[in-house]
Amino acid sequence: MSEGTYDIIVAGGGTCGCIIAGRLAAADPNLRILLIETGPPTHNDPLHVQPARYLYHLRPESTTVRFHVGQQSEALGGRSPVVPCGQCLGGGSSVNFTMYTRAAASDYDDWANLYGNPGWSSADLLPLLRECETYQLEPGEPTHGYSGPLKVSRGGFSAEVGQQFLDVAAAYDKTRGYTDDANALFECDKYGVSRGHEFSTLTLLTASPGIWIDAKTGHRSDIPHHYIYDRGLDGNLRILTGYSVKRVIFEGNRATGVEYLANPGVHPDAEARLLTATARKLVVVSAGAFGSPAILERSGIGAARVLTKVGVQQIVDLPGVGENYQDHQVIFAPYVSSDDVHTLDGIVANDQAEIAKWTPEWQEKGTGMLADNGIDAGIKLRPTEEDLRIIGDSFTKRWEEIYLPVPDKPVLWMGTLALFPGDRSTVSVNKAFCVGWYIQHPSSRGHVHIVSSEDVHAPLDFKPGYLEGPDELALHKWGYKLTREFARRLPCFRGELVSNHPSFPPGSAAAAGQHPAPVPVSAPELEYTPADDAALEAYIRQAVGTAWHSMGTCAMKPRDRGGVVDPKLNVYGVEGLKVTDISICPGNVAANTYSTAVVIGEKAATIIAEELGISLKDV
Repeated sequence: MSEGTYDIIVAGGGTCGCIIAGRLAAADPNLRILLIETGPPTHNDPLHVQPARYLYHLRPESTTVRFHVGQQSEALGGRSPVVPCGQCLGGGSSVNFTMYTRAAASDYDDWANLYGNPGWSSADLLPLLRECETYQLEPGEPTHGYSGPLKVSRGGFSAEVGQQFLDVAAAYDKTRGYTDDANALFECDKYGVSRGHEFSTLTLLTASPGIWIDAKTGHRSDIPHHYIYDRGLDGNLRILTGYSVKRVIFEGNRATGVEYLANPGVHPDAEARLLTATARKLVVVSAGAFGSPAILERSGIGAARVLTKVGVQQIVDLPGVGENYQDHQVIFAPYVSSDDVHTLDGIVANDQAEIAKWTPEWQEKGTGMLADNGIDAGIKLRPTEEDLRIIGDSFTKRWEEIYLPVPDKPVLWMGTLALFPGDRSTVSVNKAFCVGWYIQHPSSRGHVHIVSSEDVHAPLDFKPGYLEGPDELALHKWGYKLTREFARRLPCFRGELVSNHPSFPPGSAAAAGQHPAPVPVSAPELEYTPADDAALEAYIRQAVGTAWHSMGTCAMKPRDRGGVVDPKLNVYGVEGLKVTDISICPGNVAANTYSTAVVIGEKAATIIAEELGISLKDV
């Protein structure tokens, strides 16, 4: 059944899809646009606009994310890792941790130079990074913007664990300097401080020195509330939430529309019928690292071995579809906290009394713990010579090839989290904190492919690839040992949360346990025996997981190198079809991926507007 004709159809209402639809609809009121999103709306929902509520969306029964179960992995001790992704209007922007971290300039320069994508260098993207934001931390920073829709601030609260981390860093880590802007793109390996403070008195914040939160309202800087909702776009932008795109329709080799159907999880009473919509000018697939390759494969675009297996007739042979899956591998090692510090444990546990305690301040002033994410300190790390010795030979080649030539590219992110993010039914602790880390550019790769040509909700053939890179286990061991040394020196430290740490052998000097107080900053570092290292490796295999930063499955690379789209985001082999989301990343970025998703959306809107002869100026 036909449901209308539009100029542009956007399949997927995540970060990029909403930016494209919002920008283009505002630029040309005569342009008819259809935006189709599988998940529910988010308009003025406190669970979305209150930043501290983000872990609510990771409940097993959540309707705002989709959980993808990976293959059992020998590298993970036989585990099947679970990776969530946003499934609501705004996608990840509506449910993420609100961390403001930007990629290294060299990451984007690699996109342009290493992967052959003119127009995607850091110099090309920096104007768009400025354009999207209003930077509320400091005036006059040359790499930041001050009039964009998305607000960046320090949030409305700062938990004590972040300041304690900085105090420890000043005394414990003498090898690294400091900066008042850790997200200027061109440097790393420095603790960030507020302008005017000396390193010996570090004050707020570090390599996450900003949060995607409006300093005036305390609201999350998501995409729907800043590009779509309440902007007077109803006349030419139609938004369908709770509908899933099945496939792209072609006439010859030109995309002319989509087939879609109701998502019973959002519309349980809707009729199970296939609907169609026609696109006069363009179909844009923007369904993320999982959804976009799935739509392409159901449409006949992909590898013959995948399509034949599920009975889909191939239209274009693109073996790169669904390949090149990448993520940041994270571990948040938890510690027992003293009771005299603030944590988000009550809020993330959905304690209604705790939420009610902080709600009036958030509503009246935009401040308080509901206007925070609990990640108040961190650093983008490069290893010292001693660190490289500790990491070992498995990392040497990658260090020399990827990192050594470009000093702006970090190896790990390390930072604090003022809460316990795991299964709370398994622990008995009132307050906790983590010092966690993730690998910025994992060497492993995975894949995402369909297993059904008809069922859009069928589980995917998903291989994350965690710990399959030869250097990854060694990097995680370094991350655990280093972050633990910071944690045990923090004044709020009262020991390890034992069930979530390695099971070291009896009598080990590195054994986890509860402690009445932290160790002095000058205390000797823990020593690990070969048996301890074996226990640590077993722990990493069980603990490592997603950082919720899936990307790369429709890579923007030359077709003969496994690429799916060209630098203008056109899908190879067809016309009138683009992919515009985090799946197009050819290589990883040293940052949480929201900033990169935003700049991809802005770049895509610019490309499409230029092709249509539309000006985005002042939109």
